[in-house]
Amino acid sequence: MVAVKPDSRPLYLLVKDRLLEMIKKGTYKVDSKLPSEFELSKLFGVSRPTLREALRVLEEEGILIRKHGIGTFVNSNKSTIRSGIEKLNSVTYDIESLNYTAGTKLIDFTVNNNPSEKIKSKLNLNSQEQIVQIERVRTADGEPVVYCVDSLKFHSQFDIKDFKGIDDSLLDLLYKKYSLEISYAVTDIIPVISDELLSKHLGKIKKDPVLLLEQVHFTKQNVPILYSENYFKSDRFKFQVVRKRV
Repeated sequence: MVAVKPDSRPLYLLVKDRLLEMIKKGTYKVDSKLPSEFELSKLFGVSRPTLREALRVLEEEGILIRKHGIGTFVNSNKSTIRSGIEKLNSVTYDIESLNYTAGTKLIDFTVNNNPSEKIKSKLNLNSQEQIVQIERVRTADGEPVVYCVDSLKFHSQFDIKDFKGIDDSLLDLLYKKYSLEISYAVTDIIPVISDELLSKHLGKIKKDPVLLLEQVHFTKQNVPILYSENYFKSDRFKFQVVRKRV
């Protein structure tokens, strides 16, 4: 049994600190699976509810990753990128807010004369309108963390070279170069399972969970100009929502 020295703090925090100390000392290494809850509660001499609370805190701090049906693992030492979903920040901003270097890998770029019915519906396109479609992987300190597919309503003033070589925030480019200010976005958050395509671009093992943000971006005049599908690594991103009682 591993001794947990009592003090004035709640027991679960003592267990949390003791487990964190063991992780730092290398008892449980990065990417290794922790023993079962039964084994850990026996090891620390505490109840399973107390242990679960300690694990929950470590998971919120980004120290542990819980994989449903598989177990709990020690995360890398990189912080989880947190974003308030009520704020319309760019991916670049979210990454750089934690002092990571944001990067971009361009996968594909097309001017599409025949977008899908889904995109036509999202952007209210007529049969003659085109879209600029940009497929990218966004990185944090070189690690792929988001796979992005952006479908932008084509405007005659666009210089295609700006989009073909984009390595920064698309929202910033639209505002600074073309005075197209995106005011808000309607967002659906959808949990999906990583497939072969996502595994290729994000380095994920197949069937790992990924967070998909489907967003339609609008101008101040309520005109939809951008539809995006962003696939976020669920072990690297957490989205928070502030809910108020009405």
